[in-house]
Amino acid sequence: MTRAHVLIGASVAAIALAAWWRGRNADELGVELEDAIGMSPGASALAAIAAEPNVQAVLTTIRTGEGTAGPNGYRMLYGGELFYTFADHPRKAITAGGITSTAAGAYQILARTWDDVAPPLELPDFSPQSQDIAAVALIRRRGALADVRAGRFDDAIAKLGKEWASLPGSPYGQPTISLDRARDVYAAAGGAFA
Repeated sequence: MTRAHVLIGASVAAIALAAWWRGRNADELGVELEDAIGMSPGASALAAIAAEPNVQAVLTTIRTGEGTAGPNGYRMLYGGELFYTFADHPRKAITAGGITSTAAGAYQILARTWDDVAPPLELPDFSPQSQDIAAVALIRRRGALADVRAGRFDDAIAKLGKEWASLPGSPYGQPTISLDRARDVYAAAGGAFA
């Protein structure tokens, strides 16, 4: 790491601290600043992070909440229908339960979210590996990746409920899994609590 990277990192930390002091989520702001100055991790780094036990356990928890933990989860559209090619996000709007959504895959990623996260990571397709990398990028974008990696499960879930409507504390008014159920899934999937 060069001196310039250290100085940039210290500047990012100082700005994030100032944002926290004003009531903004410092973790999210720190990620935004890293991205703005070109310090965000690429797909290969996120793939390596996705393989970590706590990250795998959180990904399992998300899939459980989204109803995609089964063998066809990576092929599932909102409402339960399956798609059959991983060439790209299926971009199919489905109406179920009075809600229309383009959510697809194991993490029920919306088409517009995929279009935001996939290009900077140069994800070639909507394969299970690409979906996992995108999910880790979304966890990072919510400022929860450090919490996930350190086992601060409750802190991470509180942040991730803003990304995944099925998680405890989600503000979207859709059915969620309970925090106790989320903890149980996380622990059963090999996650460690701090």
